[in-house]
Amino acid sequence: MPVPTPSEYAKILDVAKEQKYALPAINVSSIATANAALAAFAETGSDGIIQFSIGAGKFASGSAVGDAVLGAVSLAQHVHLMAEKLDVYVALHTDHCQAAELDFVRSLLKKSKERLDGGLAPLFSGHMFDGSALALEENMELALPLLKECGELGIVLEVEAGAVGGEEEGAATTTDKTKLYTTTEDMLYVAEKLFSVPARLMFAATFGNVHGIYKPGNVELKPEILKDGQAAVHEKYGKTFDLVFHGGSGTPVEQIQETLDYGIVKMNVDTATQYSFSLPIAEHMHEHYEKVIQADGDGSKKLYDPRAYLKKGEQGMKERVIQASTELRSLGKTIYKK
Repeated sequence: MPVPTPSEYAKILDVAKEQKYALPAINVSSIATANAALAAFAETGSDGIIQFSIGAGKFASGSAVGDAVLGAVSLAQHVHLMAEKLDVYVALHTDHCQAAELDFVRSLLKKSKERLDGGLAPLFSGHMFDGSALALEENMELALPLLKECGELGIVLEVEAGAVGGEEEGAATTTDKTKLYTTTEDMLYVAEKLFSVPARLMFAATFGNVHGIYKPGNVELKPEILKDGQAAVHEKYGKTFDLVFHGGSGTPVEQIQETLDYGIVKMNVDTATQYSFSLPIAEHMHEHYEKVIQADGDGSKKLYDPRAYLKKGEQGMKERVIQASTELRSLGKTIYKK
């Protein structure tokens, strides 16, 4: 099935929220990692999301080009082509984009408009603006016109208030632990500023989340923040946010599933899938080291052919994506009907 249209994607999110499950949003940076996610969704009959960061787009364009927009377009077109062969929906998002880098999103919005003008669906289903480094007022001042622009194209905008700890794209996101917890007042402020726009919105409210895999006890998650904030928003506006869980790798399953009861419909998965892709490759190299480096001229093309180990990486990552779908209660829950 092709990447969902805006109306199809809206239905996917509505059903997920109603039935209290979330879609795994799998960060990829290459055809091999994209194919791993596609294989997992196809094998299990699960709808899901594939997404790219700016760094992934730049990497995908190759060292000779180094163009994040072009690389993201290339990966997105690959997913569009491959998704047509599947009996599930696979939405496309971009990940963290800070204020100084918003030309990345704006360029991709232009690509989606060109497709719409040609009678096609948008290139992407959703984009993320990460204004968490800004004061909330400035964050929303930038988010508001961007939400309007996305809404005109039928594209979801994801915003964030508070900050996710740890590292994202190799940079520390915050050292202030108070920013790891979005307040009820913050959630009400975001609703006040953005609910007036007739566009689909996702909100990454933070409740102690940290990027990366962490040791038990090093991170204090407080999912009740989501519950309390959503209750206040519903009381005032009669509806709640579609919430996003960032920094989910390493989170105990019971805490993941608690958040599903509070409106989480999307959870980003990156660190865990990177590891699951790389580990089988490391094991392949360790096991076949002398054949791969052609020690004493005695190598094996079958073992150093990149396809030999990339297939193992794809399989390992596919299994981890299936685990994520299972933990998020989305396993087998495509809404696509033949």
